[in-house]
Amino acid sequence: MGVIDKFKLDGRVAVVTGAAQGLGRAMAQALAEAGASIAIPDINGDRAQQAADEIAALGVRTLAMTCDVADRSQVSEMVAQVRNELGGLDILVNNAGIVRWAPAEEMSWEDWQDVIRVNVGGVFLCSQAAAGHMLAEGRGSIINIASMSAFIINHPQAQTSYNASKAAVVHLTKSLAAEWAARGIRVNAIAPGYMNTPMARPYFEQSQYWDNWIGRTPMGRPGEPEELGPAVVFLASDASSFMTGATLIIDGGYSIW
Repeated sequence: MGVIDKFKLDGRVAVVTGAAQGLGRAMAQALAEAGASIAIPDINGDRAQQAADEIAALGVRTLAMTCDVADRSQVSEMVAQVRNELGGLDILVNNAGIVRWAPAEEMSWEDWQDVIRVNVGGVFLCSQAAAGHMLAEGRGSIINIASMSAFIINHPQAQTSYNASKAAVVHLTKSLAAEWAARGIRVNAIAPGYMNTPMARPYFEQSQYWDNWIGRTPMGRPGEPEELGPAVVFLASDASSFMTGATLIIDGGYSIW
């Protein structure tokens, strides 16, 4: 097999949670361009369907569904539907996540629990459900979307719960990788920095955020969602066949200063 062929995903089925928009949408697009069928479970079913319809134009099979990744029964139903309608489950990208900004002394217990429930609990539940199929097949790739916030403390916003949740994702990635490596499942993570998404864009227009976020980024710009695509294809494909438990930091150099 030639080196370029190792990146191809023809015949494989990928689930990208929270891919109705933003980073997840761009990663789903990249996996589809590499040949994978794409399932998009998202809390917003209408947007998921729109994204799936757009990706289907590439000539791959797609499936959209409404799913709360932190609800065990919904996750179980999602995996069953993917297997029934797309014929398997080879790749899982745990992208769905939320953030709450509040000083630690003021953060409500409800907000703390919501962030941990989705960002950590959702990653575990989806990984557990997908592994039930992957272990039986003896192969699979799980890619968790962490954040550079697992390694640094963001400024000026206060987001203790988010930082803690993403640090947990990095260690969860290592833990699952260690348990499943000998049984054919690879588990890796991507840790993005500040990205030019619709949710972040309004903050870039405010000097306090631009100066602290982009001014502290050696490359001097936010990342584009499409720049995560090649990395997720690499981790999903045979090109990374001897790689597990690793986290790729893609932050324009922010965390090196």
